Amino acid sequence: MHPINSRIILRPADPARATAFYRDTLGLAISREFPGGTVFFLGQGYLEVSGHSGDGGAGNIALWLQVRDLAATHRELLDRGVTVLREPKREPWGLHEMWISDPDGVRIVIVEVPPEHPIRKDSRTPSD
Repeated sequence: MHPINSRIILRPADPARATAFYRDTLGLAISREFPGGTVFFLGQGYLEVSGHSGDGGAGNIALWLQVRDLAATHRELLDRGVTVLREPKREPWGLHEMWISDPDGVRIVIVEVPPEHPIRKDSRTPSD
C-alpha cells in the first residue's frame, strides 16, 4: 500500500465544542469545511473534526489514508490477510472508500479521490 495523503479523523462527543477548541483555542488554520465537518492543517498532515461519537475509546478516532488506486489496494490488503470491514464503494460525498481496522480497533478509512471531486480543487485560488 502506498498512501499519498493522510489525516487523523476525530469523532468528538460535542462536535461544535471540539471544532471551536481546535479553531479558536489552538488557532489551527482551516484547510476546508464541509457540511458536518472541518479539516484543519496540522503541520505536515491534517486533522478532520466530523461526525459524533459518545462511546469513547478507539471509536472516536480514525486514520484517513488516500491511495491512487483503491481496487488495487483492496486486492493487496486481502492478499495480506487484512479483514475488510466495509468493501470499497462510492460514497454519497463522491469519494471511493473502504474501511479496515488495526489490531486495537482503530478504524482506517482508505480513500481514492476521483479527479472531478472538489477536494482536488485548490481553495487558495479564486474561481472564475
